[in-house]
Amino acid sequence: MMQEDKDMVELRAAGTNEVQTAMTIIDAAKRHLKEQGIDQWQTGYPDDACIKRDLEAGKGFFVVENGAILGYLCVDYDGEPAYDQMQGTWNTSENYVVVHRMAFAASARGKGISSSVFQLVEKMSKQRGITSFRVDTDEDNHKMRHILQKNGFSYCGTIWFDNSEKIAFDKVF
Repeated sequence: MMQEDKDMVELRAAGTNEVQTAMTIIDAAKRHLKEQGIDQWQTGYPDDACIKRDLEAGKGFFVVENGAILGYLCVDYDGEPAYDQMQGTWNTSENYVVVHRMAFAASARGKGISSSVFQLVEKMSKQRGITSFRVDTDEDNHKMRHILQKNGFSYCGTIWFDNSEKIAFDKVF
């Protein structure tokens, strides 16, 4: 379990029996995106099968604070095939961590928890000898773009993922 001391937010590996817990958070995030007029995650992805694969591979994590589950994300060190076809240039060709499917419960939004999560993923990655972080989002997801900029990520180009163009960012730490 990785913990960020200043606010007691931690990452806990999700068990293979916790697909529904993750999907509850993701489904709420899908509704939130739709309410904002953002098309991201409105075609079925991510679904139960996707989350089940995360959990079986040991890549699914819950964001926990004082025992309460606030969010879900996939932390992947195996690379993202879509990133190999980017229109643009990554800042490094080193091995990297990628975060996919980051979603928070409504009660956790707007509290800066995503920044703590990114710091925890960086700390976990450094322990594995990884010093590069990649992520993508929809162009109209201004909240995520702001979070990425605030956390030192740089725009690198565009990729094709989930049947649409995404904007891609990375950070070397």
